[in-house]
Amino acid sequence: MPAIPAVSVANLRDLGGLPLGGGRSVRSGLVLRSGQLDRLDPAEALVTGLGLRTVVDLRTDAERTERPDLLPDGARVLVADVLADHLAASGLPPAARLKTLLTDPALAEQHLGGGRIHEAMRRTYRAFVTSDSARASYRALLAELGTPGAGPLLFHCTAGKDRTGWAATVLLSLLGADETTVREEYLAVNPAVRQAFAPMIEGFVTQGGDPELVLAMVGVLPEYLDAALEEVADRHGSMEAYVRDGLGVPDDLADLVRERLTVYAA
Repeated sequence: MPAIPAVSVANLRDLGGLPLGGGRSVRSGLVLRSGQLDRLDPAEALVTGLGLRTVVDLRTDAERTERPDLLPDGARVLVADVLADHLAASGLPPAARLKTLLTDPALAEQHLGGGRIHEAMRRTYRAFVTSDSARASYRALLAELGTPGAGPLLFHCTAGKDRTGWAATVLLSLLGADETTVREEYLAVNPAVRQAFAPMIEGFVTQGGDPELVLAMVGVLPEYLDAALEEVADRHGSMEAYVRDGLGVPDDLADLVRERLTVYAA
C-alpha cells in the first residue's frame, strides 16, 4: 500500500484498494491514516483533494497540546485518547517519547536497552486491547466510520504506526481482510516512518546509539502486533468477538461499517 506523497503530512495512506477476498476490496477515498497533522498545509493539492471531513486524533492530551493538529478546511476533529489509562498506570510509552529518546542514546539505552523496548511495546499493544480508554477510542472510530453519509475520515496518532496501526488492523479485520493483508498493511509503514525520522536516526547512531534499538523504537515489528492479537485471542477468542464484546460495537453498526467501506469488483 504505497503512501500518498504529501509534503506536509507524514505517512499518509488510503486504506482503499486493499483486498478483502471474494472479489471485494476497501472502498477508496473514505478512510485514511497518517502521522500527526501539526505541519499540514491546507493548500497542498494532495491534501485538499482528499476532501477530509473528519479527523480522529488518537494522541494523548500532552501530545495534542505540544503539537496541535492543523485541520483541512471544513474538517472536524474527534479526540480519542487511546493511551489515557495506560499513561496513568505506566507513564508515557516509548512511541510517544521518540524525539526525546532519539536525542540521547545513553538515556535510550538506560530505559529501553537489553530488550526492554520490546517488552514495553508489547505491553503497550496489550493495553490497546484491554484498557478502557483504548476500547472507548476504537469504538468511537468505528462508530464514526459507520455513520451514514459521513465524509472521508483520517485517523492518526503521532508517528502513525502503533495506535494508528492497531486501528487499521481492527478495521481491516472487521471488513474481512485475511491475516496476510493485515500484517502487510501494518508493516508497510516502516519505510515512511524511518524516512520521517531519518535525521534523528542518523544523529542517534552517530552519537553511538544502538541501530537495533533505534529501529525497534522508530518502526513496527511483527511481535508488537502479535502481542495485541494474542490478547484478543486470550480474552475474546476472535477479532469479531473483540469488536462486539470488547469494544461494545453492536452487530448492526459493524454491518454499516462493512457496507460503507466495502466495494465489489465490477
